[in-house]
Amino acid sequence: MGRSTAADIATIDRISAVPAILQVITEMTGMRFAAVARVTQQTWTACAVLDNLGFGLQAGGELDLVSTLCFETMTSHLPIVIDQASTDPLYQSHHTPKMYRFESYITIPVFRTDGAFFGTLCALDPEPASLKDSPIQSTMESFARLLSLQIEAEENLQRTEIELIKERENAELREQFIAVIGHDLRNPLFAITTAAERVLRKHPDPQTDGLVQHILSCGNRASQLVEDVLDFARGRLGSGIPLTLRKCSDLDKVLRHVISEVQSVHPHRQILSTIKTFEHIECDSGRLAQLLSNLLANAITHGSATDPVRVDALCINGVFTLSVTNQGPPIPADVIPNLFQPYSRPPSDMPQAGLGLGLYIASQIALSHGGQVDVVSSEQQGTVFTFRFASQPGH
Repeated sequence: MGRSTAADIATIDRISAVPAILQVITEMTGMRFAAVARVTQQTWTACAVLDNLGFGLQAGGELDLVSTLCFETMTSHLPIVIDQASTDPLYQSHHTPKMYRFESYITIPVFRTDGAFFGTLCALDPEPASLKDSPIQSTMESFARLLSLQIEAEENLQRTEIELIKERENAELREQFIAVIGHDLRNPLFAITTAAERVLRKHPDPQTDGLVQHILSCGNRASQLVEDVLDFARGRLGSGIPLTLRKCSDLDKVLRHVISEVQSVHPHRQILSTIKTFEHIECDSGRLAQLLSNLLANAITHGSATDPVRVDALCINGVFTLSVTNQGPPIPADVIPNLFQPYSRPPSDMPQAGLGLGLYIASQIALSHGGQVDVVSSEQQGTVFTFRFASQPGH
């Protein structure tokens, strides 16, 4: 592996959004392998990999360039999209799908900002997938443009004085990241969910309603993933989670609604709550609803499947306190210090559980309110996440 390829791998590794990008791709497509690859005239080298197939390829791993379809993309500078290789007129006899045993495949070229070819953003799976009639190609092209911008920013960081480039990078990445994702991902996802809702409402058909409902659910899930990525970017790039502060007289109703929503999704789980009535609390009730939803989802996922989850919210002497308690095995002491860091989900969790950003975003919402989220965990009292902030000036 030459020095330039090693440097490119290190550059991709420093781009904190890459794991989230690969996770979003697999969530949207159902494909279980996604990667960013550096492609030269001689080599195909993985820079970042999300492998839920056991494919065996890790960052730094190389493949025979001629054996990959990325070789064709490097030559043509065009995407390749295959729904089912065994029936595709162009690829059913091609050696690459047979060699790597995949049916569905997509590869998008990634260029540097000066137009030079860098490599590819690709995904594959042994099972067919509906890619050609979906927004996944435009989504991945948006990600490829984002990668191009971030590759340039990271390489500039190595060539310029650290203090000056950090400020410039933060400003550029904040604008570019949010603009690219907000425009290129939110709009097509909104179109998908709106169309699915309209079909269900205006053209019900028992034969297709299940499929349309699945499309709607996947669209809503992908939209939430995009929102999580945006919140992650804002938190990491210094602007913080944005708030709309107001006097909230209905905060108790907002919190109860969140509990009701989570309960409807998990009807077999017991959620007990004590929610006081609050007055004169200045906060962003929507963001506090998001914080509670993330903490509840964490408790449902990691807590005991038979014991109840408990939610308590009260305000004493101007300090608002919201706690979520679940039973089950305590969190190991060595895990707690990193629990609110992004992608801190234990490796045993299923990838469908999300991006591993829930607790991180909850902590950022708490910080934006001038408060914090703490956790204590033991066999006796269970695991308790507690959010506190001064809800009135002077406290």
